[in-house]
Amino acid sequence: MQVRQILDIKGTVLYTIAPDKKLAEAVAVMSEQDVGSLVCFEGGRMVGMLTFREVMRALHEQGAAWGEVAIRDVMVNNPRTADPFMDVDQLRRLMVNEHMRYLPVMDGYTLLGVISFHDVAKAVLEEQSFENRMLKAYIRDWPEGQEGEVQEAQR
Repeated sequence: MQVRQILDIKGTVLYTIAPDKKLAEAVAVMSEQDVGSLVCFEGGRMVGMLTFREVMRALHEQGAAWGEVAIRDVMVNNPRTADPFMDVDQLRRLMVNEHMRYLPVMDGYTLLGVISFHDVAKAVLEEQSFENRMLKAYIRDWPEGQEGEVQEAQR
């Protein structure tokens, strides 16, 4: 399975914000849209990523003034990205090794979507479920008289 197939399952709704906006505005968008990340765009290019992790860090460091902090001051600058043709195993390894819950998917300079660790888990689960159903159907439709061959192969 490739990253582009996960985007096909998930859909490609994009939530972005400008880095000069205030953190309170970002939190409002994240809450209203029920998303854990926003991609930060400036001048038509991705310049950063804001996740709930950066929001929590700002809340801890800024206290009551957290909402007035500029997104630019807390976002992850130039975040790692995934390629649409990246294999899901490479994607999982990257997300685990880099400790990333959200990863933008870029095709050159074009943002195709954001993959979350939840999206990856869901796609893998659906793929395994499909394979399981196909194997069960194959076994159920096994030709008569082949049972001995199966038992011999299992030894």
